Amino acid sequence: MVSLFLKDPYSWPGPCVIIASNIFIVAAFQIEKRLAVGALTEQMGLLLHVANLATIICFPAAVALLVESITPVGSLFALASYSIIFLKLFSYRDVNLWCRQRRAKAKAVSTGKKVSGAAAQQTVSYPDNLTYRDLYYFIFAPTLCYELNFPRSPRIRKRFLLRRVLEMLFFTQLQVGLIQQWMVPTIQNSMKPFKDMDYSRIIERLLKLALLQFGDREFYRDWWNAESVTYFWQNWNIPVHKWCIRHFYKPMLRQGSKKWMARTGVFLASAFFHEYLVSVPLRMFRLWAFTAMMAQIPLAWIVGRFFQGNYGNAAVWLTLIIGQPVAVLMYVHDYYVLNYDAPVGV
Repeated sequence: MVSLFLKDPYSWPGPCVIIASNIFIVAAFQIEKRLAVGALTEQMGLLLHVANLATIICFPAAVALLVESITPVGSLFALASYSIIFLKLFSYRDVNLWCRQRRAKAKAVSTGKKVSGAAAQQTVSYPDNLTYRDLYYFIFAPTLCYELNFPRSPRIRKRFLLRRVLEMLFFTQLQVGLIQQWMVPTIQNSMKPFKDMDYSRIIERLLKLALLQFGDREFYRDWWNAESVTYFWQNWNIPVHKWCIRHFYKPMLRQGSKKWMARTGVFLASAFFHEYLVSVPLRMFRLWAFTAMMAQIPLAWIVGRFFQGNYGNAAVWLTLIIGQPVAVLMYVHDYYVLNYDAPVGV
């Protein structure tokens, strides 16, 4: 794949779009450098950051919608990469703003104290963090929340790293094999039952597709024990949950918003990004999917109010087993109907 890309990179618009994301990363860095030395006002810096972040959202979507040669898979990878970069640069801007505000307050106090010894060598303070090395370390780090000093191990465990790389390669190939040999035929065979509204066969295809649930425990907590939908959303994706709390939920509370308004705002943002990552690659927007996402708000209240303990856990699992596969099948069905004739599967 690498050799094919190098021979004719313009026939691979997805990877080209991902490589072009460096332009927006460098732009965010240059804005912060000029804000740090006072070459830009905070208002101008905010305007430039908003323009840069808005372009990060719109640019890959425009490519996915306008460039005919890009595939849904290529679009998905490009949009996912840009969504991650958007969240990271949003956090990068916020944290550096907080550092400038703290530095402005500290000017009234003597800053002659210095940290001595090993701590001074290991700790980075603002604006010394504004380097390309620091920013790109954050871009590749498995977190969405920026810190000036990330917790780091004293050395690279080469054997441990080699085992994890081999595991990643093995399970990636295993996942591709399962998708090709099991999920794709199941989805293809579900087109005719959906077209004919054969409910018994739709349910059979649905349950076959609903069994693949796998994740990396390093980045989530025990969501499988969730006794409420709220607990599930808070623990199934820790990096995204931390970003939402730090850069969305708490800032809304500080601005005077009520808790229910802040939670609704988080769900709206989540619904937007879910639709962004699905509807744009397939070049179709489905109102039912956005509505289903927003239905999580009353669903969370109902499960938390009327179901407790094992009953609540069963209700959460029921939504996972039925909800996600239904969305997958309906999206694929609509995509095939719009782009191809529905396959005559058995």
